[in-house]
Amino acid sequence: MVAYSFARNDPEEFFTVTFGLYTDQFVRIWDPIYLEIYRNTFFMAFAGTVGCLLIGYPFAYFLATRAGRHKTLLFFLVIVPFWTSLLIRTYAWVILLAEHGPLSRALQSTGLINRPLDVLYTPTAVWIGIVYDYLPLMVFPLYVAIERMDPRLKEASRDLGAGRWKTFRQVTLPLTLTGILTGSLLTFIPMMGEYVVPEILGGAKSFLIGNLVANEFRTAIDWPFGAALGMVLIALMLIVITIYVKVLGGRAEESLGSSL
Repeated sequence: MVAYSFARNDPEEFFTVTFGLYTDQFVRIWDPIYLEIYRNTFFMAFAGTVGCLLIGYPFAYFLATRAGRHKTLLFFLVIVPFWTSLLIRTYAWVILLAEHGPLSRALQSTGLINRPLDVLYTPTAVWIGIVYDYLPLMVFPLYVAIERMDPRLKEASRDLGAGRWKTFRQVTLPLTLTGILTGSLLTFIPMMGEYVVPEILGGAKSFLIGNLVANEFRTAIDWPFGAALGMVLIALMLIVITIYVKVLGGRAEESLGSSL
């Protein structure tokens, strides 16, 4: 990838590149069109990570503290989707979100909407797809962090007069911050390079960096530029990982290991 990112297409022979230290491809990336795609990808990955956190935290908390004898069953239901192909799971959402699909009919029958659902092939459909696909990667580290928390700390907080919300804000949330950061890392990074979900659920309205890289390799046959786009994405992800390691210090490796 590095070698191709600094190469140049041979103008006289198709499917041939000239290797060297050419920076033409990296200069092209500064075009506003490509910067906009990077920006859209970042916001989609950020929104997907926030969605996974908002859904995953309450579920992980319930799983660690309230599930009781149903914990094994709930864990099983979280893991089951990983046994199915990502492609199949994504196409399932095409059926669910279709204008005349089961979700649209159910919402119309209950009176929540008065016309067919118009979500498929929009950024909203992509958001739903990535949150669904990567939600387990958020749940696992959150569950580990919450389960490891000493329940006596919450009891002490309440004995000192703190309510449930204040106890959560001052005790539970800080103690589970490692799980939050780890889950966010495990979801944000693959979302930044996501290709399948935007391709199937987003159509032409959601063109992210993963789709652009694939397009440069498969359609435009511009391998050097596709490699340069990929290298910039890798560099951005390395920066994110470096920040994560700096924030957590020695706990970063332990947290990732226990979650995986």
